[in-house]
Amino acid sequence: MSVRRDAKEKTMTTNPNQGRSFISDCMRWSLSGGIGFKIYIIALLAVMAVGAFSYTRQFQEGLIITGMSDIVSWGLYISNFTFFVGVAAAAVMLILPAYMLKDKDLHEVVIIGECVAVGALVMCLMFITVDMGGPLKVWHMIPGIGLFNWPSSILTWDMLVLNGYLALNSLVPLYILYCNYHNREPVGWKYKPFVFLSIFWAVSIHMTTAFLYQGLPARPFWNNPLLGPRFLASAFAAGPAVIMVVLIAIKQNTKYSVDEQIFLKLKRIIVVSAVINLLMLFSEVFKEFYTFTHHSLSAQYLFFGLEGHNSLVPWIWTAISLNIIGTLLFAFDPTKGNPRYLMVAAISLFTGIWIEKGFGLIIPGFVPSPMGEVVDYAPTSNEILITLGVLATGALVVTMLIKPALAVLLKYKEAKAKILK
Repeated sequence: MSVRRDAKEKTMTTNPNQGRSFISDCMRWSLSGGIGFKIYIIALLAVMAVGAFSYTRQFQEGLIITGMSDIVSWGLYISNFTFFVGVAAAAVMLILPAYMLKDKDLHEVVIIGECVAVGALVMCLMFITVDMGGPLKVWHMIPGIGLFNWPSSILTWDMLVLNGYLALNSLVPLYILYCNYHNREPVGWKYKPFVFLSIFWAVSIHMTTAFLYQGLPARPFWNNPLLGPRFLASAFAAGPAVIMVVLIAIKQNTKYSVDEQIFLKLKRIIVVSAVINLLMLFSEVFKEFYTFTHHSLSAQYLFFGLEGHNSLVPWIWTAISLNIIGTLLFAFDPTKGNPRYLMVAAISLFTGIWIEKGFGLIIPGFVPSPMGEVVDYAPTSNEILITLGVLATGALVVTMLIKPALAVLLKYKEAKAKILK
């Protein structure tokens, strides 16, 4: 048996395509596709171009052209940043069962989840950059050059964990794919310690972001001990929902086979997380309104309006409705995993959490102000176009990473199948 195993390993370490480089092949696979794929890429590039053009105007005139003000100083950019931090952290829900519990089904799609995490992190960093007003201000966050107030600044911790998690989710899959490209198994001790480190890091990026809001004493809406756990619960519901949408698209449009057991396991993860998220939401609502104080004014503004200002009321009730509908659709699935049904459920839950964790969390934290001022916030067309440009960039990054990853994994599977025969 040992001789046979050695022979297999020796065969698998032989590179059948010695004349090609890993990078050039990955670039070729990233850009290859039919007419539909080319139209999709052109559409993303067009949206990115419009976003970049809108950003040049913001760069020239400043944040005055946004809907933000001295009262509501965070808006659409930070709302999306908060949400996509959770999407990035959700990759851990594939890594945990795949590596800790040795789940072979989820192990097949771990790299896809990490590609989604990389795209989400790229969007997070871009949202921070555009919210700061311009890339020339980012130097303040560079260690040794800018005013890097570490360890006292929570924002500094957030910058460290985001970039560290981006490095882990980029380098580990790159090493695994590079080994698979050359038809050999990756060496466990070279990458598994970083995989386990990424589990801790995934929790830290979301908890640190929660602490960023939780630690502001003048904002009672965020001074909630459930904020951090709710961040994780909503992330572990919305993130796997995004990954499920990506996996459904892969299954329907590529040769890569995605086992139905993967969707069933993701569905269980989503249901448990979504139910916990709803329980925490209702607990917060009870706390705010059962014993109403002046600290509950932000919640009143969000759910029922305040002094005639009710712009967020339809948004939050739509979000709660979508949250409940998405959770019920996943929990009571009469189709037993039909892709179209799962797609509707995932989009419903994803959209609900995106609204509730974005506008429903960020904007009410500023209203009313510490001086009692009530000011509505609505994003301008320029803000929306920049946001769409960032979202298109993230979608392009995910696409350009998943395409070569699937090609390498398929090639590696075929090589293993031939050896086993």
